[in-house]
Amino acid sequence: MRISLLDRSRTRAGYSDIAALTHTIERAVSAERLGYHRFWVAEHHAVPGIASASPPVLLGALGAHTTTIRIGSGGVMLPHHQPLVVAEQFLMLDALYPDRVDLGVGRTLGFTAPVRRALRHGLDAPDTFTEDIEELRDHLDGAAPVTARPVAERTIPIFVLATGKGLAVAARLGLPVVIGGPVLSSPSLPDALAAYRDEFRPSLRAPEPAVTVSLDVLVADTDAEARDLALPEAWAMARSRQTGEFGPLEPVAAIRAQPWTNQLRERVEAQLAQGAIGSPATVRSHLDRLVEATGAQEIVAFSSTYDRAAQAASDAALRDLARD
Repeated sequence: MRISLLDRSRTRAGYSDIAALTHTIERAVSAERLGYHRFWVAEHHAVPGIASASPPVLLGALGAHTTTIRIGSGGVMLPHHQPLVVAEQFLMLDALYPDRVDLGVGRTLGFTAPVRRALRHGLDAPDTFTEDIEELRDHLDGAAPVTARPVAERTIPIFVLATGKGLAVAARLGLPVVIGGPVLSSPSLPDALAAYRDEFRPSLRAPEPAVTVSLDVLVADTDAEARDLALPEAWAMARSRQTGEFGPLEPVAAIRAQPWTNQLRERVEAQLAQGAIGSPATVRSHLDRLVEATGAQEIVAFSSTYDRAAQAASDAALRDLARD
């Protein structure tokens, strides 16, 4: 089982946004030492709990601090960018860190209306996702009317972060998909994946369909300890549905000391249920079932917790689990 990491540069109570970026770099260095295959970063705009807004910039720092691990975006949100500019950024990264760079692309818009206005992209804007990927691909491959530089010396992998329509787009363009979130528990997922595989058109980047599953994964000695590790993220997500703001990770003790309504407790439990969280045996069983259900070739774990030492221990345990 191939397992990679996705780090969203989660902010932590008592730490600055700058510290969150430093923590991401340190985690990437550790992931390389542990033998992970990939380390990806994300794009989120004006979110208090996430410091990473520019994957290409952060990837430049990751590449400078590592030597072998693949680095990439999970992902660049194409509605916010011009395909030529994205191609130039990733061509430059690939020139600096040859054959190590992955380009994951998605279509998620800003979470709030003010953010969408700041990004100059409204909910009523035309959907050009397919055309944008095609244009991006042509720029990367030197097949566009203008030549993006530095000129490519190799093919940069493209992954589509897909739900629903995105699967059909990836199939038509012959690209691997990354699926995650609520879609993993959707009763329509088997049919959607079957359609992706049936309709897949082989391409230079993917001769056959390829599925990666992304979810929260945290490993500890016991299920109870792992649930504690997962609580800060679940709490932040549940609270965001009340306040409209996705905040920094908080210590477990501070979370437990706050008032809990029944609704908040239900939301926390629902969030915890979406991840692979527990002892090594529990997590392995969960991931095995998920791989069997989806036919995934790879798992991308986007776990985060307040306790960085516990996060590092979880990463090490997950890597050991993948070797079994």
